Amino acid sequence: MDLLADLLKITLPAALVIYGMYVTVISFLKKEREKLLLNLKTQNTQTVLPIRLQAGERLCLLLERITPNNLVRRINQHSFSAKDLHTQLLHEVRDEFNHNLSQQVYFSDETWESVKRAVEGVVTIINSSFQDMNDEARGIDLAKRIFQRSLDEKNDGIQIALSNVKSEIRIYF
Repeated sequence: MDLLADLLKITLPAALVIYGMYVTVISFLKKEREKLLLNLKTQNTQTVLPIRLQAGERLCLLLERITPNNLVRRINQHSFSAKDLHTQLLHEVRDEFNHNLSQQVYFSDETWESVKRAVEGVVTIINSSFQDMNDEARGIDLAKRIFQRSLDEKNDGIQIALSNVKSEIRIYF
């Protein structure tokens, strides 16, 4: 019996010390893990934030470049027929959009959908303006028609998309 009591006197304190060390080590490791995760998130933010900002800049630039007024002024040449201008405008809009497709990764689905609707709206304006033209029409006639249609447009998809992109960028500041 004395042997059992002596054994308990030795093992019980040793077990309590071991348990205390176990709890201390687990707590320390948990805090270290949280610290590492915080550092990782901070590094991730430092890396991803500039990329997101650049994506926002690129989408704003895309939307500004495909605005009908800017697009026609940049592409139109006096020698173009209406058909040539129509082809060039559609080509430019599609190239701009395709060049910026990867930017959708950095934005919400709603914002990206508004950008797509804006691009589709510009294509619609260009196509509907061209449909009214005769075969001998000059590029300047198509340009005037596009300007008029874009002015008549009540729901400006480009402004909506720009607003969505800017709002989403502001979240990070």
